[in-house]
Amino acid sequence: MAIAPISAASATSNNWLKEAQDAIASSESSGGMMGTLQSAAHSQPGSLRSFLASSQSISNNLALIAQSTATSAGALAIQMSDAAAQKRQDELAARAKALNPQQTNFTPAAGLDPVIYFEDGTSIDTTSNIMTLANGKQIDTTTGLEYHDPATIVSMANGAYLDTKNNILTMADGTKIDTVTGLAITV
Repeated sequence: MAIAPISAASATSNNWLKEAQDAIASSESSGGMMGTLQSAAHSQPGSLRSFLASSQSISNNLALIAQSTATSAGALAIQMSDAAAQKRQDELAARAKALNPQQTNFTPAAGLDPVIYFEDGTSIDTTSNIMTLANGKQIDTTTGLEYHDPATIVSMANGAYLDTKNNILTMADGTKIDTVTGLAITV
């Protein structure tokens, strides 16, 4: 039986006897290999049965600690790999979103009214781009030339054309003749 060393400060204290008894008691119940051998010697002197039973219990506890450590390490590795995979997936999604921004529905700006009316009686048909003057004359707003409905125009081989709606023959040189009267129309 080993007695724990007592410090000099402890020997001068009022309670030195109690400290000595506590040290003796703690040395008798030491852990590890020596504690196991001491407990075997006290319970059945000369028998290794209790020593082996205690050793097996300690071995089982150490194996359980090793198994828990391995399981925890595996779980940590899986958790870290999942976090890394999720981070990579988020980075790829952010990169794809930056390269392909979300499409929004296009709503065209409000266009012109189909027909615009003016105070003098003139109107513009914005779908066919034809301006009709108060006197009935029609002008193509894209070319600025007088408009003739293609259904009422008869084209001649020499470049002249006949407006059957207004009964006006326009010659290739631009001369206009009233087909009803045969007179030339001057502007």
